[in-house]
Amino acid sequence: MYKDIVDFIRQLYGYEGLIPLHAPKFVGNEKKYLNECIDSTYVSSVGKFVDRFEEMMEDYTGAKKAVVCVNGTNALHMAMMLVGVEKGDEVITQALTFIATCNAISYIGAHPVFIDVDRDTMGLSPIAMSKWLNENCEVKGNICLNRKTGRRIKACVPMHTFGHPVHLDELVELCERYHIELVEDAAESLGSFYKGKHTGTFGKVGVISFNGNKTITTGGGGMLIFQDEELGKLAKHLTTQAKVPHKWEFVHEHIGYNYRMPNINAALGCAQMENLDSFLLNKRVIAEKYKDYFSQFDEIEFFCEPNNCKSNYWLNILLMKDKEAQTDFLQFSNDNGIMTRPVWRLMNKLPMFSSYQTDNLKNTIWFEDRVVNIPSSVIL
Repeated sequence: MYKDIVDFIRQLYGYEGLIPLHAPKFVGNEKKYLNECIDSTYVSSVGKFVDRFEEMMEDYTGAKKAVVCVNGTNALHMAMMLVGVEKGDEVITQALTFIATCNAISYIGAHPVFIDVDRDTMGLSPIAMSKWLNENCEVKGNICLNRKTGRRIKACVPMHTFGHPVHLDELVELCERYHIELVEDAAESLGSFYKGKHTGTFGKVGVISFNGNKTITTGGGGMLIFQDEELGKLAKHLTTQAKVPHKWEFVHEHIGYNYRMPNINAALGCAQMENLDSFLLNKRVIAEKYKDYFSQFDEIEFFCEPNNCKSNYWLNILLMKDKEAQTDFLQFSNDNGIMTRPVWRLMNKLPMFSSYQTDNLKNTIWFEDRVVNIPSSVIL
């Protein structure tokens, strides 16, 4: 069976040699814009492509303000500072996530709390979160307090895993009820929509990544998106060293951060955005081919987008019957030139995060033992 699957994937992508998990595609104006950027000499943090890239993202997502950053992790760090997370606070998130989510929490000196995910989204479960809050927390003077630790719970950071949106309506309502700020880790979900609205636009701040393996790339790079335009303007100020605009004076009014995306990276982003719709359409075609093919197997399930959602299918997901089957397929596929991988090591199992609170993580552990990501690159 595994040989048949490997043969199918190789036939789908149509070439011998290693088939990567997700490779970038440069099929438009990338070289033209890069040359234009070089010729202008504006290759650093100021230039027309930075402004254009932010405007294109605002138009696409429906955000009131977009601010580019050097990477998604920096953007997450800034997002949590902007919503008021401070040293000693707690931030609710999921153990099934990329480490950037927890690293950004730790940069502030805050503490993650790991809550289970839903089986239909692979993202933070509002049902599990509600149960945990009810059992462990109380609201005093519009502040949510953890009765066990005495710490303030300031923010909630769901991650739209592999591009599939979480149950946002329920999370928004829950955060409002407990006076918790919602920050969306939409790093993987550019092009994903929940009930017709783009991910990252439901919380106070949303964060998108443009790493080399994402749906579009700027080499590295990230983006903050806001529905509060004034908060977005503050983010722009803080991420550019908090310098007061002046022709020659250097005056800085806050502790600022050098989180600026260079113009040369933004030039790549503009060219990539011009092809985003075609990339997303192509990825849905690939997902449908996978869905049809894997429907013949009783012991393998292809993971489909949740109800009321349009996912970008950034990385396609197989659910194997158990841990042994997962390990066997990972070994066979990688030995035969098809790059596959499991989910990340769960955050609560890493030494630096192992002491933090969790719920039972039942679904999280279930996914850890079964998920395999398979090649998901755009096919030209």
